Amino acid sequence: MAITLRCPLLALLLGGSHALSLHARRASLLARRAGAPQCALAVFGGTGGTGGEAVYQALARGEAVVTLARDPSRMTIPVGSGGAKAGQPLQDKALTVIQGSVTNKADVDKCFANKDITGVIVALGGKTKDVGPTMLQDGTANIIDACLANGVKRIAVVTTIGAGDSMTQAPWAFRLLMMTVMSSIMADKNKQEELFLNGPGAELEYCIVRPGGLKDDPPNGIVNVISGEAGAIARGDVAAFCLDAVLEPDFKYLKQTPCISSNMGSGFESVLADKTKSRMGRK
Repeated sequence: MAITLRCPLLALLLGGSHALSLHARRASLLARRAGAPQCALAVFGGTGGTGGEAVYQALARGEAVVTLARDPSRMTIPVGSGGAKAGQPLQDKALTVIQGSVTNKADVDKCFANKDITGVIVALGGKTKDVGPTMLQDGTANIIDACLANGVKRIAVVTTIGAGDSMTQAPWAFRLLMMTVMSSIMADKNKQEELFLNGPGAELEYCIVRPGGLKDDPPNGIVNVISGEAGAIARGDVAAFCLDAVLEPDFKYLKQTPCISSNMGSGFESVLADKTKSRMGRK
């Protein structure tokens, strides 16, 4: 059984053509949002594929964004939503980029200082050899502490299909990878989720988002919340789902762990390329 959600704001941003940049439609979207209170969002993992989409789309929705980056020069317009501007530096008066590491509590705290943060998106990633085997759980623990200390309730956390109790929703070949070459990252993701399911993050209004195979295709605004085997989904659609989770007052998947796909079929090949080959140091 799948529940299909269409993201109206994302559809408006995309208009009739996926290839056009979000910048071209930003003025009309902001006009539609006139009078709506602006939120300040903290995005962790904002220089990555999914996190970058979250930053870009949040700005396009008219929100202010704070993001933490080990290398701020990697803050660029994302491939999926950016169209012809993809890869160019992402700069905006509503965007604050703080240099630092999510595993450093003081750096995480800087993202909440004097920013009136109302919601948080966690889309952390990276090669284990570069970030360490416990970066996800350690960094997320710092984020949870900062949320609790600053009264921030809403948080969306991107993990993966196969994490927690969703193993049977992963394609069989991906299950094999998770038990072998991806065992370290999967252990970290599972402990990251446990911080919310049976830890201090349980006090927050969390949504743990488990996407299928991630693609850099332009988002199409279709998100299927599924109970069966996961298929592929664009990073931009995952980002839009996460933004809805922290911005919509009545978001229906709070305190849940939805597995999401789009209408792209099996996502195993893209999962293999994005998560396994990169972690093994391959192009």
